[in-house]
Amino acid sequence: MPGQVWGLAAEGSGDPVFVISYNGRDLDGTVLTAVDPTGRVLWQRTFEGHPRPPRVTPVGTVWLAHRAPTGQAFTEVSRDGQVVRSVVPEHEAHEHLGAFVLLPDGFCVIWLPASPRHHIPPGATARVARHSQTGATDWSTSLPLSELSFPGVVEAGVHTDWQLRPKKPWRPRTIQVDYREPLLVSAHRTLVGIGDGRSGIGVCAILDTDTGRIITTTAPGPYVHKAIAGPGAFLIGQQGYGAFTTVYYDSEGHRGQTWPSHGMLLVDHRGVISGAESENILPSRSRFRVLNSDGSLTDGPPLSGYYTSYPALDADGTAVLWRDGKLLAISPDLQARTLFAQDDDRAVMSRILLLDDGHVLFSLKDELLIFRDSGLASLDSGPWPCGDGNPHGNPALTWTRPAPK
Repeated sequence: MPGQVWGLAAEGSGDPVFVISYNGRDLDGTVLTAVDPTGRVLWQRTFEGHPRPPRVTPVGTVWLAHRAPTGQAFTEVSRDGQVVRSVVPEHEAHEHLGAFVLLPDGFCVIWLPASPRHHIPPGATARVARHSQTGATDWSTSLPLSELSFPGVVEAGVHTDWQLRPKKPWRPRTIQVDYREPLLVSAHRTLVGIGDGRSGIGVCAILDTDTGRIITTTAPGPYVHKAIAGPGAFLIGQQGYGAFTTVYYDSEGHRGQTWPSHGMLLVDHRGVISGAESENILPSRSRFRVLNSDGSLTDGPPLSGYYTSYPALDADGTAVLWRDGKLLAISPDLQARTLFAQDDDRAVMSRILLLDDGHVLFSLKDELLIFRDSGLASLDSGPWPCGDGNPHGNPALTWTRPAPK
């Protein structure tokens, strides 16, 4: 690819696969590349602005975010590389795009009051907005992040005589979206994650997708991986400052089961939750585990190394992931086998993309790797069978609501 890859997605059959990357050494340039499942480059288009993951529509077009003369823009590109249309959603000139997903009738967007590395104006905070297909604002909701306090955070300095002590509540000077899964839409509920750019402490909010009303807000914490668990339901994980948990939230925003584990989770068509643990400890203590409905864990194989691609789950219950220089397949009975291995310590990697014909694709830094004849089935039909929830790379899943009785 022209530069470091920031995301890949496909309509499902895998022709073409859309890859977003830097434009070489230009860290403020985006290249959209279309490739076929053999790796042949079909076309490329260049845009201004920092790369963001592509969002593919059910008809095979792709949306990407980029900078335009009139502000932040979303552009739809056809399968053959032609621009279909561009939309500039309503926003203030100083606002910075945090994350976006496609909805059937428009977009859901997190707007930040400044770029993640710049101090925010006093009293400013992030907001989440729903925009129509023309960019008009349907609703906009300010996100709560006025004051933070978390028991695992400590401070030391002249004011503490250089002694460690619990940090008192503080106001963030910078705001950013969560590095992992900052914006998920599940039917009539939307999950948003924002935080303090310096400490990594933040909050998650669950909103009504139709009105923008806040249903619930979590306590401050080091939130990392999240997933859609069903219609209006989510899994929210914490890792860091001594926290290592995953909590289920139902469609009313109520906390449910809690597990003493955190990681890149998969939810299959039966509702079974499993995945690769993600913990900032070396040597690795992480395993592939199953999160049981009673709060217990079932241990799978240990995972050596550290950096991990977000796995994908096939319809037969086999998970595939890249870790420590190996492409691993983990069977439903939690037995691991190596599909491919090479001495490769590249730490920047994409999610696993599992296509209908068993093709496995992912990127390492600026290289796209394609594996054929993997022996895997097509992607599982559950609510979260891979990173971003689907091949489209668009973590917005819809269900038909039951008719009123």
